[in-house]
Amino acid sequence: MSNQLKRSGTSIGANLAESLYASSRADFTNKVQISLKECAETIYWLDLLYDTDYLSEEMYDSIMNDCAKLLRLLTSSAKTSHKNADIVKKLK
Repeated sequence: MSNQLKRSGTSIGANLAESLYASSRADFTNKVQISLKECAETIYWLDLLYDTDYLSEEMYDSIMNDCAKLLRLLTSSAKTSHKNADIVKKLK
């Protein structure tokens, strides 16, 4: 479980790093969406690790707080990206 947490958690940053060099708006939006999904998966693994007593409450609360902030940021970025893509389509 902890390996899955590591994989999903590091995938968030890796996909965001890729988004900086996206080949198109759609590619950028896709990378942000993937990061959002990976963040949701990370929260799942955190919950599971906490529920099975692998994480202390203090550690869980600290990491979950960071994940929740990141989830809000990614959700906002994804919505903005979709909105901007819709505006560009209307202008064409």
